Amino acid sequence: MKPDDANLAPAAINARPYRDGDADAWERFVLGCPEATFFHRIGWREIFSDLFRHRTHYLVAERGGLIVGVLPLVEIRSRLFGHSLSSLPFAVYGGVAAGDAAAVGPLHAAAAALARELGVRHLELKNRVLREPAWPRQDLYVTFRKPIAPEPEANMLAIPRKQRAMVRKGIQRGLASEIDTGVERFFAVYADNQHRHGTPPHGRRYFEALRYVFGNDCEVLTVLSPQGKPVSSVMSFYWRDEVLPYYAGDLADARELAANDFKYWELMRRAGERGLRLFDYGRSKHGTGSFDFKKNWGFEPAPLHYEYALVKGDGVPQNNPNNPKYQALIALWRRLPLPVVNAVGPAIVRSLG
Repeated sequence: MKPDDANLAPAAINARPYRDGDADAWERFVLGCPEATFFHRIGWREIFSDLFRHRTHYLVAERGGLIVGVLPLVEIRSRLFGHSLSSLPFAVYGGVAAGDAAAVGPLHAAAAALARELGVRHLELKNRVLREPAWPRQDLYVTFRKPIAPEPEANMLAIPRKQRAMVRKGIQRGLASEIDTGVERFFAVYADNQHRHGTPPHGRRYFEALRYVFGNDCEVLTVLSPQGKPVSSVMSFYWRDEVLPYYAGDLADARELAANDFKYWELMRRAGERGLRLFDYGRSKHGTGSFDFKKNWGFEPAPLHYEYALVKGDGVPQNNPNNPKYQALIALWRRLPLPVVNAVGPAIVRSLG
């Protein structure tokens, strides 16, 4: 190399821990990084640390003093589910968001070193793309994403015929949708839905925190019966030109009204009219009703690559309802009174990740 060539060589990439004062630069980078997702936003760090009391270990990759990659990590200690380091708990997407592909390696190396230092059972990275082919991975989940048009009729015609009939059924039944300013109606139907499925719910404070931290980028849409009763509701995240319906619930009698179908149609219709271009139906497990429901809307599944660096664990964790050892607990949970599960559930779900 000639002496002058050394001055042209790119500066080395350095991975370091997040520091106080990084928040604005982190958020600017994430907003401009094509690989970043809504879950990379810095507001989640506040929720993880202040609401759930988990230790956060956010990492930054820099080249020449400029951020070229980020990796948000959260440490969870749980008597039920073990000690882990994850990007990210409660998220469908996570892992490295890099504006420079060379940032991935240093961030992964720093995360693996941190996992060993903390003595966790495993490091989990919830990637949308395969990053570490040699690592063990969980191939249970897929995501469903599809472009939407600005015209409601074009979006309606893009729905396969049988599913479109269900949407029209909801319209004919006289259902209506409203955007809520609070989370009360949403939480009532969400908690009822979680109880019926035997799943511990998040607490209402969590949803209030999401609305507070993310403002207009976190929205609640509620479906009302012809009598004005809330029967179905969804909390969605808005990210650039995408909408991601994330938390949802409905009452038992919503099925006969086709309220669930109507709910997602109304969200899609409103999103298209406000200029959004992509509907992200989120994560589902293979072989579930949720998977089939999204396929019936004409969405094609794309694999999610949840990759693991095993530190003390001897295999990929299976902390999901498909695990046979949880079936008895799920059945018991369904029999408990709703006020009890709403009180106890948040303490359990905060450790699930």
